[in-house]
Amino acid sequence: MRRFRLHRIRDESGISGTGTVAEGVAFTDGTVALRWLTATASTAVYASMADVAIIHGHGGATRIVYVDNDRAPNQEVY
Repeated sequence: MRRFRLHRIRDESGISGTGTVAEGVAFTDGTVALRWLTATASTAVYASMADVAIIHGHGGATRIVYVDNDRAPNQEVY
């Protein structure tokens, strides 16, 4: 299991803002749970981290930053 944050560089939609906008966990089977930190918080489940990147990456405006893993802390992956 690996924890991560969505770090938004640009807010393409004007809804979530910039900086850390969501927290999540990637489970060992590849499933991902994502919790939005916006005023109207919600939680969503995705089949893979690739799906999260495709849906929420906004063409490079968002980074997936792992919190604790076998890599250096806070290394950007997507």
